[in-house]
Amino acid sequence: MTKDQKNEVIEVLKGKFSQYDNFYITDTESLTVEQVSKLRRACFDKNVEMKVAKNTLIKKALESLDAEKYAGVYDSLHKVTALMFSENPKEPAVILSSFRNEAKAERPELKLAFINGDLYAGDSQLKALTQIKTKNELIGEVIGLLLSPIQRVIGALQNKPEGDVAPVAAEAAPATEAPAAEAPAAPEAPAAEEKPAAE
Repeated sequence: MTKDQKNEVIEVLKGKFSQYDNFYITDTESLTVEQVSKLRRACFDKNVEMKVAKNTLIKKALESLDAEKYAGVYDSLHKVTALMFSENPKEPAVILSSFRNEAKAERPELKLAFINGDLYAGDSQLKALTQIKTKNELIGEVIGLLLSPIQRVIGALQNKPEGDVAPVAAEAAPATEAPAAEAPAAPEAPAAEEKPAAE
């Protein structure tokens, strides 16, 4: 690989690391060409971008972006490395887990996951990563919690017999009549002021 080619790969990687807040570093060393192709297809179907690159180039790309931010990533850059980029933080974990279950194998192995600035190192983290809540799932849960009391109130109102609603309407009626009874009092004030004028 020429220097220009290396620089081109570094620039592509920099673009991906800047674009995505989530990426996985996996070891695909023992996979066959056919298995790698199958993994790529699985990633493509789930909108996960997979890139295979040399560890030195990955490190240079990360260092040129923010050496301190990615400092914890460098130790995982060894052997054959495949990167998985995703908007959804748990999708690569689900793909890896499903792929391994189908193949009944330990590969590809998870070396590290970088999720919104947090590091999950080691293959033992894979199961936990498949259970991460996405932003949309969390929003859905919050909306569900907010709607739950409202739905209970609506349900209670809908289950009330009609006889229970009638007194509420009857009580509301006098409240509207009260201002009407007080209304004639307003014209009396000018009439009282006219007496001194007649004297």
